[in-house]
Amino acid sequence: MAWEPSEMRNPPAVWAYRLEDDWLVWAGRTARDNDRLSLRVARNDDWWFHVRGMPGSHVVLFVREGIEPPKARVQEAAAIAAYHSKQRGGGTVAVTATRARHVSKPRGAKDGTVSIRKERVIKVRPGIPR
Repeated sequence: MAWEPSEMRNPPAVWAYRLEDDWLVWAGRTARDNDRLSLRVARNDDWWFHVRGMPGSHVVLFVREGIEPPKARVQEAAAIAAYHSKQRGGGTVAVTATRARHVSKPRGAKDGTVSIRKERVIKVRPGIPR
């Protein structure tokens, strides 16, 4: 069993999803929860996702120590980010993905605003796991 971020004290409000093979994905519910999830909960090697150019949840795929998630799990996490955005009803949606270590908050930025480096764009249809 992987580390459970839900075991932390005072976790952010999130939608939590358990994917196949026990991979865990969290999506922030508010801008403030997005900040906490992205900047305090996510660890360096976790994957971070956000729909490109539109408001939406910050989404984190928690990486098990020393184990990379299969491409299918990364795609599912990106689809969750698209689902929890203003693009939910769209067809194919562009989602930014990067490691959490590349996510930071600009000084003085409002809640939910982050800057990212080393992004990768994944095109997916919005959806959540069954």
